Amino acid sequence: MSEAKTELLKIDDLRVSFKTDDGVVKAVDGVSLTVNSGETVAVVGESGSGKTVTSLSVMGLHKRGSAQITGSIKVRDGERMLDIVTATDEEILDVRGRAVAMIFQDPMSALHPFFRIGNQLAEAYLVHNPGKKEEAKKRAVEMLDLVGIPDPLQRANEYPHQFSGGMRQRVMIAMALMNSPKMLIADEPTTALDVTVQAQILALLSDLQKEFNMGILLITHDLGVVAQVTERVNVMYAGRIVEQAPVDDIFYNPAHPYALGLLQSVPRITVHGGERLKAIPGQPPSLINLPKGCAFAPRCEYIKHADANACATLMPELLGASPAHTARCHIPESSRKEIFAAAMKEVRA
Repeated sequence: MSEAKTELLKIDDLRVSFKTDDGVVKAVDGVSLTVNSGETVAVVGESGSGKTVTSLSVMGLHKRGSAQITGSIKVRDGERMLDIVTATDEEILDVRGRAVAMIFQDPMSALHPFFRIGNQLAEAYLVHNPGKKEEAKKRAVEMLDLVGIPDPLQRANEYPHQFSGGMRQRVMIAMALMNSPKMLIADEPTTALDVTVQAQILALLSDLQKEFNMGILLITHDLGVVAQVTERVNVMYAGRIVEQAPVDDIFYNPAHPYALGLLQSVPRITVHGGERLKAIPGQPPSLINLPKGCAFAPRCEYIKHADANACATLMPELLGASPAHTARCHIPESSRKEIFAAAMKEVRA
């Protein structure tokens, strides 16, 4: 019998902006999502869409002086839900690494080159278990073994440069799990890895999730990864979620032109040779001067099916026939289903 689902992360109307010499950058603009225990939820989109800013907000890693953050980010810590936005620095330090942890995108820059792997893992444990040095060393070796690093006792005494890219990523996973967090954020965990190693890392995360009943928020631009490991998907564009749906709905029945464009741009094996990939036209908008209406409107090839004035002046709400599948689009839902179904036939051809 499967364990009952517990809400581990609840983000509600999160807005993150940064003041620059050119103006205010609205990096995240009204994001809401949840992650439950034993569940993997993806946030997918192009670079600059707000994915990583969202994840760093959950970890409380934005400097309060440079980032303006509103809304709420509630992380489960035992029986309570701590709001990271209003929490004190001491409260955030207490839950970071213990209740919620993060696997960073580039393990080579996240690991210190001058310290042994075992010492770096032990340091992560000692933050929440001060004075327990021997226990920390033992835990470090145990975690290296758990993430599949051979001869963990010896490897704990080696340095990051002595590990391959895949092994360094395993070390980062071990570090994130040193204090047995229930909520794990994985920011592009397989970006720099070859396909074989990528599959191994994804399988490892899946196994560890089942073992610890963790919730995982997966930040990625890779739809192949999304298809393999996630239950629900949040598609982000220009700091906003433009579509939320179960993973199968995103891949078979996308409801937003941007999600459809992402699917059309994925390389695929077809019976037709020499076909060029279909790219989304244009460029993402400046987050300093976002359009008043739909941020995707200037790039949307289906805008002729909507009220162009509405697309230019009104930001569409996140709506749908089902609460589980919503999208921000002014094109009538009945029209989208028909138009996108025809486009998806080409994707699956």
